[in-house]
Amino acid sequence: MSYRNAKEILPAYLLEEIQRYVKGEIVYIPKQNEEKIKWGIKNGSRKKYDKRNNDIRALKSGGMTIDEIARAYYLSSDSIRKIVSS
Repeated sequence: MSYRNAKEILPAYLLEEIQRYVKGEIVYIPKQNEEKIKWGIKNGSRKKYDKRNNDIRALKSGGMTIDEIARAYYLSSDSIRKIVSS
């Protein structure tokens, strides 16, 4: 996403109307009909964490302790408990 000066792209009447609400701030204007994409879908993070969480659940089912898994994944024991219980 790039920054563009509204003065260069909007008609004067529209710029004046927008300035009634915001002055000197950065405003995000979404695309029309932009669908909300869930977190991590575009860049693959969601898939990566889903796989990690499934691996953690499998290790727990296989008999590994919460503390052992936490050390192996560099996560807190509380984080591992949340993953296993979800």
